[in-house]
Amino acid sequence: MKIERMKQDFRSIAQSAAEVAAMHADDVDAKGRFPREAMEAIKSARLLSMMIEPSLGGAGADMTAIAQVTAILAKACASTGMIFAMHQIKLSSLVTHGDTGWHRTFQQRVAAEQLLLASATTETGIGGDLRNSICAVEVDGPDARLSKNATVISYAEDADAILATSRSGAEAPSSDQVMSVLMKSQYSLEKTTHWNTLGMRGTRSEGFILKAEFPAEQIFNKPFAEIAAQSMLAASHILWSAVWLGIATGAVGRAQAFVKAEVRKRPDAPRPPGLLRLAEASNMIHLMRSNLQEAIEIFRRAQRTPDGLNTVGFAVAMNNVKLASSRTLIDAVNHAMLICGIAGYRNDTPFSLGRYLRDAHSAPLMISNDRIFANQGNLLLMSKIDAQLD
Repeated sequence: MKIERMKQDFRSIAQSAAEVAAMHADDVDAKGRFPREAMEAIKSARLLSMMIEPSLGGAGADMTAIAQVTAILAKACASTGMIFAMHQIKLSSLVTHGDTGWHRTFQQRVAAEQLLLASATTETGIGGDLRNSICAVEVDGPDARLSKNATVISYAEDADAILATSRSGAEAPSSDQVMSVLMKSQYSLEKTTHWNTLGMRGTRSEGFILKAEFPAEQIFNKPFAEIAAQSMLAASHILWSAVWLGIATGAVGRAQAFVKAEVRKRPDAPRPPGLLRLAEASNMIHLMRSNLQEAIEIFRRAQRTPDGLNTVGFAVAMNNVKLASSRTLIDAVNHAMLICGIAGYRNDTPFSLGRYLRDAHSAPLMISNDRIFANQGNLLLMSKIDAQLD
C-alpha cells in the first residue's frame, strides 16, 4: 500500500512539472533552447534525486516510478523528458557503482542541491561507440587531468556535473575505460559543433572539447565495462523507451481529441474514418507500454540473480526494448498524423503534430538501430529465442 501511494505521489508531482513543461514546449522547440522553466519545476519537486537511497537524501524510487515520471514529462515536452532520462541514466551508474566515500557524499549533494548530471561518452574518432575511448585520464598522485574531444555532450552548458569516460591511462587499450565525475568548477568547455536539428531541439546536444582537472578520487573504482553492462544498458533502453512512450501518448492523445471533436460537431453522421486508425494507434501504445513493463521486470529479475546483468540473454532483451519502442513510436505518430490530417500537419492548430513527428524520428538514431541490430545478430549466435511467459 505504501509503495502504491508513493507511485501515486510521484505521478501527481510529475504532472505538475509536466504542466510547466507543456506551457513552454513550443518555445523550447522553436528556439532550440534548454527547457529552463521545466527543469526548475523538476528541481523544485526534487525529482532529480528520486533514484538516490533515502539515507542519502533521495526517495529510493524504483525503475517503474522513474520510467513513469519520464513518460509524463516527455508527453508534455520530449526534450524535457529526454534530459530527465539522461540525468537518471547517469545517476543509475552513480547509485549502483558509486560506493566509495566521495561518490556517496556526491549523491548527498545531488539530492540536497538537485544537481543536473550530463554525460560525455562519445568522442571524435569513435563516433557513438561508447565502449571505446581515445582520450586517457592522467593520474598524478591525488590529482587527475582529462582532455576529451566529445562529439556530443547534451545540455552541457546547463549541467552541474559531467560523467566522462576515458581510457584508464596513457598506455591502456581503447576498451580499458574508466568513468569520472567532473564538477562544473573543475572543467572548461570549448564548443565545436552547434545543435540545429529536426527534433529534440531543447536537449542542446552540442560537441565540446572538455578539459578538466580534478581529484583522482572522483574516478569510479569499477571499470566502465561493468558500469555500462550493469546499469547504463538497462537504464538507457528503459528510460529512452519511456520517453518514446510519452511522445506516442501525447501524439495519439491529440488524435483522440480530434476524433472526439469531429463526432461532437456531427453526432448524427457516420463515424469518422479516423476512428479505426485511432484504435490501431491505441493498440501501438499498449504494445509500447507492455514492452516497457516487461523490460523493467526482466531488469528486476536480473538484479536478483548472480551475474544476471552480465548475460547475453539480458543484453538481447534490453536491446529489443529499444528497437521495438523506437520503431513503434514512429508508426504511432504517423497514425496520429493521418487521423488529424491537415489539422495535424499545420503548426497553428490545437491538433498540431509537427513537434511530435520530428522528435519521434530521433528514436532510431539514439544509438543507431542499424548498429544495435548488427550487434543483436552476433549476440543471437550465442543465445536462444524463447517465448516463455515467466
